[in-house]
Amino acid sequence: MKLLMHICCANCSLYPVKTLTGKGISISGLWFNPNIHPYTEYSLRLNALKMLQDSWKFDIEYIDYYGLKDFIRMTDNGSEGRCRICYTMRLDETAKRAKETGVDGFTTSLLVSPYQKFDVIINAGKEMEKKHSVHFFLEDFRPGWKEGVEISKSLGLYRQKYCGCIYSEMERYTKKTQNSKCKV
Repeated sequence: MKLLMHICCANCSLYPVKTLTGKGISISGLWFNPNIHPYTEYSLRLNALKMLQDSWKFDIEYIDYYGLKDFIRMTDNGSEGRCRICYTMRLDETAKRAKETGVDGFTTSLLVSPYQKFDVIINAGKEMEKKHSVHFFLEDFRPGWKEGVEISKSLGLYRQKYCGCIYSEMERYTKKTQNSKCKV
């Protein structure tokens, strides 16, 4: 079986790639993440994936597009449904590429993170499966999250501190500010 995996970042790809290749599944990757902001964060994650690619020697296609304006417009300035929209836009491109290249299906490294909205990712994947007539390979990789973290540390990969979108970055700092206020 050959799968195209949407890769959100090097860290999240580690356990899924290791697990799937261990099952004899051939994996190629797709970097398409116009959601990651600011540009410095985008670059750090992109460079970490290139470092992993050099180390593990697997095929990755890069759609190197820093899409801040499109992302903000598509997510309606951070509306409640922004995560669904974000997952859908990335999985749409992955499913489209999977169909074009004739692989057996597509998946995403997002399925490893306990911080992502697992059910929303699954629904987006199934929608794109129907839209593009290509199999969405679903596996819950979350039990391997900690193993992936350890692999990441051993490889010296950049480790991010938020999902990647400008809204999650804002929430990260807002929570820190609220938690650091003195309580009288």
